[in-house]
Amino acid sequence: MSVVHRLTVGWLVDHLSFINQCGYEICDSFAHPGSVTLNTSVTSTRDCHATSTFAATSSSRDGLIPGPGDAIETEGKPAKTRYVFREEFFDVSKPHIAAAPEEQLWQGCPEVSLTEKRKRKCVFNQGELDALEYHSKVRKLIWEGTLHLVQEGLKSGFLHRTTTELSCRKNVVPGHIGCGLAELCEMAKQFPAVNESDHQAAHVLDDETSIPEQDLLSCVTENSSNCAKIVVLMGQKYLVPPKSSFLLSDISCLQPLLNYKKKYDVIVIDPPWENKSVKRSNRYSHLSSWQIKQIPVPALAAPNCLVVTWVTNRQKHLRFVKDELYPHWSVKTLAEWHWVKITRAGEFVLPLDSLHKKPYEVLVLGRVQGDIKEALRKSEDVLPIPEHKLIVSIPCSLHSHKPPLTAVLAEFIKPDVERLELFARNLQPGWTSWGNEVLKFQHIEYFTLLQNE
Repeated sequence: MSVVHRLTVGWLVDHLSFINQCGYEICDSFAHPGSVTLNTSVTSTRDCHATSTFAATSSSRDGLIPGPGDAIETEGKPAKTRYVFREEFFDVSKPHIAAAPEEQLWQGCPEVSLTEKRKRKCVFNQGELDALEYHSKVRKLIWEGTLHLVQEGLKSGFLHRTTTELSCRKNVVPGHIGCGLAELCEMAKQFPAVNESDHQAAHVLDDETSIPEQDLLSCVTENSSNCAKIVVLMGQKYLVPPKSSFLLSDISCLQPLLNYKKKYDVIVIDPPWENKSVKRSNRYSHLSSWQIKQIPVPALAAPNCLVVTWVTNRQKHLRFVKDELYPHWSVKTLAEWHWVKITRAGEFVLPLDSLHKKPYEVLVLGRVQGDIKEALRKSEDVLPIPEHKLIVSIPCSLHSHKPPLTAVLAEFIKPDVERLELFARNLQPGWTSWGNEVLKFQHIEYFTLLQNE
């Protein structure tokens, strides 16, 4: 499973394993009787990543997917071509910036004087002072909780203290992967208007891989089958996992999602927050606070819906979510969790007390306020949301690829509820995903073909 270890403080999560358990198997034509499909394409690199070896054996034990090297018996059944996410995108073997020896995670939790750090820089603006104050409140929780989870990971072999092992491959992203999904959404505004009364609310994928752009942009696309499907868009191939649905559009074209007429019990939001580095890089467009407030969460949320919002480490954004955004949506703030990013050796990817960037991000959890009886009914047999938890994982090296929340939220929601991710950049089984880059990390070149007939 994607949760490698669960402790009181939180979870150690295997993001790569989660992706590969999503079922990226394409059902092909029927195999010849007695034929066996062998997984041979990864034997030369299997020992290159201890992390992936652990994930593969864990997945096989759980009975979810065969591990690398396993055979699939195909007699009398359709042959399946299986894809897995490229391991090198999770090959974080060394910190981006190394911490000083006395600040190493396993050296204990040093008391760091923030006033001493202030001396290193003449003037701090108010935002930086607010960030320092917040960090001083959460750093001990993060340090000690991460240490406990890392120790469990080292004991089990999921993490490895020695990092002499070198990656066999380089995580180079082919240039054509960024094929303009956001630009396509912008162009779609020039398409002829669709008559709502004539247009279907959802397009169900079949074995036909090519979909007209207008169909893809004007309604929710569903893969209701038990196999993955391939969608061809502007000549590029994207993998769609089973039991998933998505809408490719920007914030000005949300009506098809509302036409889908589903009410969601979990809504995860990863807004493109406005910040200086985004402006400089032009990596993706950002939204103002006012635009984020216009997202129709109340129209999409079921009673007692759990709302989870990813927030950058800017205190301005954190205050906005808790003091303005959630009240505007009638959401009551319940908790602040932290995602902590570590290397395969269990080190923080950045020094915990770095003044520039932190090795953690914040999640604000809340529930939609509404009918009390309905809320009580929906809260039966699920645990209350704890005030603080850690999600510790090796991050993906691809920008804005967040860790999965499906497994960590499972004990706080009922099974088989409707789940929605807004501003998504990848798809998940059991979720509806929306965004103008919703297929970004589904591009087939982020995956490796493991099995052929």
